Amino acid sequence: MTIHHVSLEVPPADVERTVEFWGALGFAQVEAPEEVAPYVTWLEREAHQVHLIHTPEATAPALGHAAVVAPDFEATVAALRGAGFEVEETRELWGERRAFALAPAGHRVELMAAPPPPLAAT
Repeated sequence: MTIHHVSLEVPPADVERTVEFWGALGFAQVEAPEEVAPYVTWLEREAHQVHLIHTPEATAPALGHAAVVAPDFEATVAALRGAGFEVEETRELWGERRAFALAPAGHRVELMAAPPPPLAAT
């Protein structure tokens, strides 16, 4: 079993800039089903999707976040900063660089140079 998508609430005024943010992370806009298309925007990278739910009363958790693996970490951080997004490096874990970026609607997104090593089953 794998996670297919995550849904994020985004104010309508922030949708376009949020698409730009996720685009810098390699996600491209894809067509949402006709039934929900008027109030959502779907983005996809490989087999993973982010669904932006357009809502005027959007919420974003203070600490909860999505995390993406950015194998070209330097270029990804540079692309986000170059597009005017806030990115702050944080301490390394498992010997790999990490950072947190802030998306337009206030969602934190962790950038990882590499995923953590597999954990042993208990």
